[in-house]
Amino acid sequence: MTFMKKFLSNESGATAIEYGLIAALIAVGLILVLQNVGGALKTNFTAISEGLSKTSETNP
Repeated sequence: MTFMKKFLSNESGATAIEYGLIAALIAVGLILVLQNVGGALKTNFTAISEGLSKTSETNP
């Protein structure tokens, strides 16, 4: 009977699951943010590259 009481009152497994869920949520958030930043950087570098190409074509 004491084993069952100890087993039911043990919350260490629940705490580990909570930490795992928090880590997964942070990972998903980082992935979304980094995808948006990556897209913005790609757009900026493309614009810079096109600008440099046009400048080099007009000034040989």
